[in-house]
Amino acid sequence: MHVQEWLETVPAVSIYALVGLVIGLESLGIPLPGEIILVSAALLSSQHAGINPVILGACASLGAIVGDSIGYAIGRKGGRPLLAWLGAKFPKHFSEGHVATAERSFQKWGMWAVFFGRFIALLRIFAGPLAGVLRMPYWKFLIANVLGGIIWAGGTTAVIYYVGVVAESWLKRFSWLGLVAAVLIGLTSMLIVRRKARKAAAEREAAEPEPVPAAE
Repeated sequence: MHVQEWLETVPAVSIYALVGLVIGLESLGIPLPGEIILVSAALLSSQHAGINPVILGACASLGAIVGDSIGYAIGRKGGRPLLAWLGAKFPKHFSEGHVATAERSFQKWGMWAVFFGRFIALLRIFAGPLAGVLRMPYWKFLIANVLGGIIWAGGTTAVIYYVGVVAESWLKRFSWLGLVAAVLIGLTSMLIVRRKARKAAAEREAAEPEPVPAAE
């Protein structure tokens, strides 16, 4: 069976549920590829008449908001021992260096760290649990969480959906192979830009002078 024919047999509700679940678990603090899943589903919706991009964006937003809220509750209850446990389970994502970087962002930016953290892979995983560990007032967290979740999930869905529609009209002569190649090039470019941005941020942090301890 052709891939496109197979995809058309997948119930739309399964796509909605998968996107909401993966994004929710990622927002809760489990390192999963939520953004990649959302981008893939949004692209699929542009080629699959049965998948409504509005419902898809709503499910992604709901997963992000609920996952972050659960992560906040867990972080508030578990405290710093939770971060140590996560560091042991997921050392690549919850290393002491990553935790320290995320904590500095929260202490400096507060609500904005929760809001903009939705758009940054590392902070997207940390936002909920770390906000709870640092005991950010819940009403502040909730506002930033809801706005960030809706804008990130809805915006990503809308952009990728319309990019997919335009790409299909340009690349239909090359069939799905051309479309997949275009998407892979776009995702690779995005990853390269993000990697350079993270490297630049790390270099800036390394260049900052360490505070001199007060003399006893």
